[in-house]
Amino acid sequence: MKKHKAKKHSKKHAKRSRGFSLIELLIVVAIILIIAAIAIPNLLRSRIAANEASAVGSLRTLNTAEVTYNTTYPTVGFASLAALGPVTGGGSPTSAAAGLIDANLASGTKSGYTFTVTPGGGTPVTSYETAGAPVTPGTTGQRYFCSDGSGVIQFNASAATGATCASGSNTPI
Repeated sequence: MKKHKAKKHSKKHAKRSRGFSLIELLIVVAIILIIAAIAIPNLLRSRIAANEASAVGSLRTLNTAEVTYNTTYPTVGFASLAALGPVTGGGSPTSAAAGLIDANLASGTKSGYTFTVTPGGGTPVTSYETAGAPVTPGTTGQRYFCSDGSGVIQFNASAATGATCASGSNTPI
């Protein structure tokens, strides 16, 4: 008799532990989607903020590199982005490859921003302007940045700063 009760109990137990019902799984999926809907916009905003901070740091690096280049090669003056770049082939720095910035920045694109350096005219070159623009506005960054020989980094939230850094239409950081 006791064996019969044990069998009946084990069948009942097996019936209860079959797994989750469809409703339970749908509830779990719904909760995961709600959490993702809350977290993803914050993640995107954090990424944009990180890219913008990196862009400001890159412009500071470019300003320092320009001053160093101008001091090292006074007969040339200020340089283009490529001339500030790394030395290739293990040689010594020259005015064509000064080795003052890393290869990523010298390529013109870093951390979701595109960078340009526009040397002024004259021999030696007496001025320069740097600019950083988001690769995909609204996704990789919101603001456009620029700087010039003054070393002041400025931004414009709505339009590329380009050659307007000295115009005063931007906000200093």
